[in-house]
Amino acid sequence: MEKLTFYALSAPEKLDRIGAYLSERLSRDVARHRYGYVCIAMEALDQLLMACHCQSINLFVESFLKMVRKLLEADKPNLQILGTNSFVKFANIEEDTASYHRSYDFFVSRFSEMCHSNYEDPDIRTKIRMAGIKGLQGVVRKTINDELQANIWDPQHMDKIVPSLLFNLQSGEGTESRSPSPLQASEKERESPAELTERCFRELLGRAAYGNIKNAVTPVLMHLDNHSLWEGKTFAVRCFKIIMYSIQSQHSHLVIQQLLGHVDANSKSSATVRAGIVEVLLEAAGIAASGSVGPTVLEVFNTLLRHLRLSVDYELTGSYNCTNIGTKIIKEHEERQLQEAVIRTIGSFANTLPTYQRSEVMLFIMGKIPIPGMHPMLPSTGSGPEGNRMIQVMLLKSLRQVTCGFQTTNMLTALPNSFLDPLLSFALLEDAEIRLLVLEILVSLIDRHDNLPKFSSISIISDISVLKLKVDKCSRQDNLFMKKHAQHLYRHVYLCSKEQSSVQPHFEKLYSLLALISMELANEEVVVDLIRVALALQDLALSSEETLPVYSRCAVHALSSAYLNLISQLTTVPAFCQHVHEVIEMRQKESPYLLPEDVFIENPKIPKTLEKLEGELLFQQAKITEVLGGSGYNTERLATPYVPQFTDEDRLSKRKSIGETISLQVELNGVKVCVYSPVDSVGVEEQEKERRRQVVEKFQKAPFEEIAAHCGARATMLQSKLNQIFEITIRPPPSPSGTITSSYGQTQSRSVPVYEMKFPDLCVY
Repeated sequence: MEKLTFYALSAPEKLDRIGAYLSERLSRDVARHRYGYVCIAMEALDQLLMACHCQSINLFVESFLKMVRKLLEADKPNLQILGTNSFVKFANIEEDTASYHRSYDFFVSRFSEMCHSNYEDPDIRTKIRMAGIKGLQGVVRKTINDELQANIWDPQHMDKIVPSLLFNLQSGEGTESRSPSPLQASEKERESPAELTERCFRELLGRAAYGNIKNAVTPVLMHLDNHSLWEGKTFAVRCFKIIMYSIQSQHSHLVIQQLLGHVDANSKSSATVRAGIVEVLLEAAGIAASGSVGPTVLEVFNTLLRHLRLSVDYELTGSYNCTNIGTKIIKEHEERQLQEAVIRTIGSFANTLPTYQRSEVMLFIMGKIPIPGMHPMLPSTGSGPEGNRMIQVMLLKSLRQVTCGFQTTNMLTALPNSFLDPLLSFALLEDAEIRLLVLEILVSLIDRHDNLPKFSSISIISDISVLKLKVDKCSRQDNLFMKKHAQHLYRHVYLCSKEQSSVQPHFEKLYSLLALISMELANEEVVVDLIRVALALQDLALSSEETLPVYSRCAVHALSSAYLNLISQLTTVPAFCQHVHEVIEMRQKESPYLLPEDVFIENPKIPKTLEKLEGELLFQQAKITEVLGGSGYNTERLATPYVPQFTDEDRLSKRKSIGETISLQVELNGVKVCVYSPVDSVGVEEQEKERRRQVVEKFQKAPFEEIAAHCGARATMLQSKLNQIFEITIRPPPSPSGTITSSYGQTQSRSVPVYEMKFPDLCVY
């Protein structure tokens, strides 16, 4: 062998003849079953190949590959393994010159076939499969960097390579946890087909360029489809974890887009399949680096929301038509699992986004929620109002996921009117579940210092310093936000407390909301208003006009007392704390059912009827005004009882008639019907009511022609005013064709069509 190697190196032009001779000998020995000589010939070929890296190696390689092919075609497993090992050695050689005419199609097919070997003896079967995997790894290494080779990323090759790898990856699932650690495992166990496959798969994906990702992932999707592997989820999730961790991070969004497309392609598949794909998306989104969801961020959410809507329709109609198997009956619990998976995935995607994009997504989802009078109710496939209610719940749950952990320094820009107004309008709906979701979203948005867990239950805390609350000074932007939205927030707290269907979770979230506003967004004016709201809640629970059940009255009293206990300690005015403490002590002795400890428990200890409460059992507005006034708070504002104002939002409530809904959206004689201010005198309120009554009456009783004429006249007047403004402010632009002089000697711009204009040469390209 040494002599032969020396001869080949000193006379490289003889190399191809040496190869041809050895090849001929080896073919003859294979045919005659002289396997000892076969091994010797192959060893000689291998050593020559490793030794000779000169330019004329190309012709020698042809003889070499011909022999490897001969061995791979043989029936004997040992020959197949021998051929594979030689091929792998060859694959690791970096050749000086590219090859124009070499083809690896046979090797891809044969190694893929070996990966699926069903040989009877399990040990030999494992060896053949591992040889197949190593062979594929060799083909990939050999072809990946050689531009003149047949492109290994072509679907015809990928459709063989990827399923072969997945088949072995899957077959190793059960044996994966046989040995506790790699150190204790034997050599045989440590190098299992599954581990080798995973290494090979990672290497393949790691080498994939931008344009090749799709060809590598498509066969994975097809394999999981063909073998019904989405339902189990664990294997599909494992595959995509390998993919996401192996590819270059900047390509992550391509995989995400393919998965989204696959969800669309499976819109008529069973809920378990769709849920499996969505679960994989959830995992993939978690791995994708921040912002790598790609340029089509809203498209991701659009697709997920579309499938949420589709699932709701399927669930309500109970079936859908499937192209190949006719009508498919829906299992309700499976659709519910899918919906939960979609909602979790929406949250997972949102977590990878920066704050400004998350704000966009929140607006986008809000725009999809059907709201009476604002966003159109979505067309439903026979599911009617129930479908709209369900989609409202699902989309609000999605919104809750997106807002979870949302932290912004400027709430004014992160939560514009176009988001907050429709969100708050849901607090007016009678549906208790929807109202609770709205409160959870609001609380999540306002909590920027993770104080929420400390207010998760309502209780009287004698010393709030044990909570270790994080309080920052209220910024200028926060002050502006509260100037704009505070009254809306207070109003919704008040109205939600008034709802008879409100139960313990509602009151707990209302307490959290009030507490977090105090922590995150409070200046002196806000503190005063919050105290007024808490006292108004006490008045609401006492009011004989309201038909509140006993539980609701006790719950509102308990909420008011717990919050006043908290805010009194936050203001650090000793006399205020003393008054609140005295009332709570008195309640503990005489009427514990007015405190959270007796109301917000599994079996509330409340009386059958509530007697009239007075004196020391109540928080006194006059007393609080007096003690806070002494510390520099606005006594005039404190002394004015809080009254919630009715605004445009009320038109969104289901409780209003159609006539009132219309009337609230118009202006009469240029004066807006709904005037909104924090504190209004009774006289102004009476005038407001009378004006509203007139508008309602006019729209209910006046002939259609009169209403049309009234609206038409205003529109015409507005248009004429606009025309005047335009005439004054807008001048025609200078024309490239120059100006012309009118008969009065004034210059006027002449309008010339674009195609007649003369442009300088430099402007044309």
